[in-house]
Amino acid sequence: MAQFSELKGQTVVVTGGANGIGAATVRLFHEQGARVFFCDKDATGGAQLAKELGANVSFQCVDLVNEREIVSWVRQVKAEAKTIRVLVNNAAWDPRIPFLEITSQQWDDLFALNVRAGFLLARECIPAMARGGSIVNIASIVLYNSPKNLVGYVATKGAVLGFTRCLAREIGDRGIRVNCVSPGWVFTERQIRDYLTPENRKLIHERQCIPDHIQPSEIATVVLFLASDLSAAVTGQEILVDRGWQHS
Repeated sequence: MAQFSELKGQTVVVTGGANGIGAATVRLFHEQGARVFFCDKDATGGAQLAKELGANVSFQCVDLVNEREIVSWVRQVKAEAKTIRVLVNNAAWDPRIPFLEITSQQWDDLFALNVRAGFLLARECIPAMARGGSIVNIASIVLYNSPKNLVGYVATKGAVLGFTRCLAREIGDRGIRVNCVSPGWVFTERQIRDYLTPENRKLIHERQCIPDHIQPSEIATVVLFLASDLSAAVTGQEILVDRGWQHS
């Protein structure tokens, strides 16, 4: 992995960093010498990762549907770090629920975690970001292939994309970029455990241009690109990281 010297010593904030894409992102920024603050509701997984990585990594158990906890955590980060270079809004939930069975509470909870949390994190972090800062939101290719039983989740990811594009315009004069990464089917431990059936393996093989399984680290490398100076002219954009699923 190439070294991005501009990120060494810089503060990076990551949500949902205990597992999957989030954990891969925390590891990658740590390898770049960044000071990484990450949160997750998984206290055990987060604490284990922070202990494993050691110096320059801080973990906080945060319920991202609770505004007070978000505000309190970001205030702690700003008190320690003063400035924030990168915010990665990764945390999300994707329950499979048939549309006619979704309750209004489940709908509201999905938007609270998948959309509102990102808005709150951005609102709290932006005042501590200088020119050259970067916000990376994680969406999904489900916005384009519209699988069954995911109407609530897909709706939230459409909102994330809209939020990304409009926020990029609004804070562009601050020199802060806002972009979105939309992963395909990523082989996280949870996806493998809960959803990877022989039928889904066959579907992945048929739909992706390159049938290899997407790993969390491959999403993290695109997040790193969007946080680095290599993408200095890129803002308000969405990058699909799906091995060509949407090409087919």
